[in-house]
Amino acid sequence: MVARAARATDLTDLDGAVSDCFACPRLVTWREEVARVKRAAFREQDYWGRPVPGFGPPDARIAILGLAPAAHGGNRTGRIFTGDRSGDVLFAALHRAGLANQPTSVSADDGLALRDTRIFAAVRCAPPDNKPTPAERDTCAPWLHREVELVRPTVRVVVALGAFAWAAWWPVLRHVYRQRPPTPRPAFGHGAHWSGESVPTLLGCYHVSQQNTFTGRLTPAMLDDVFTRAKHLAGVD
Repeated sequence: MVARAARATDLTDLDGAVSDCFACPRLVTWREEVARVKRAAFREQDYWGRPVPGFGPPDARIAILGLAPAAHGGNRTGRIFTGDRSGDVLFAALHRAGLANQPTSVSADDGLALRDTRIFAAVRCAPPDNKPTPAERDTCAPWLHREVELVRPTVRVVVALGAFAWAAWWPVLRHVYRQRPPTPRPAFGHGAHWSGESVPTLLGCYHVSQQNTFTGRLTPAMLDDVFTRAKHLAGVD
């Protein structure tokens, strides 16, 4: 898989290779079972049931790094954060920030377009209980590293959604930017900020999970603050 990721010449090539990955047996079994059994509300739909590639323009200045696709969201629709309540919250915020052309994301052909923003996940397959293992994260890392390499010329800010994504960013510094990650690692928190020399600024944001948004741990105003800050740091008008 490392070699396949490295051979990808552009994002379209990478997205196709990602979608054809079978490297993690537990995740393959789960994503295919979910696609076969389906949720009752979607029983008439054909599920994607494969790894979910990134989404957004190749010249993005802001990158959003998530955890993994949702079983009945991205794993169903084939597009990250599409078709689930987490995506509803995220894309509404991106629309308010002027980074998305519409506030909703229900299917891969719904006309959604992102401006100056690329979204991808640390793990590309939906995991059971939304909890990938460290081994699965590490196995999937070459896809993340190659995607960052391909957007490296323009990306200036990375927004890490949750502690898992925050932790997944540090190996990127070594593999893509050839820089040693800071020691000790900066702690994750909402609004956390880390910057280094000649690398994107890293911003922390609570994940847009239902657990966080339904309880008020993450509010629309908090998301707006993060994306306003990201735009300013990335030089996006």
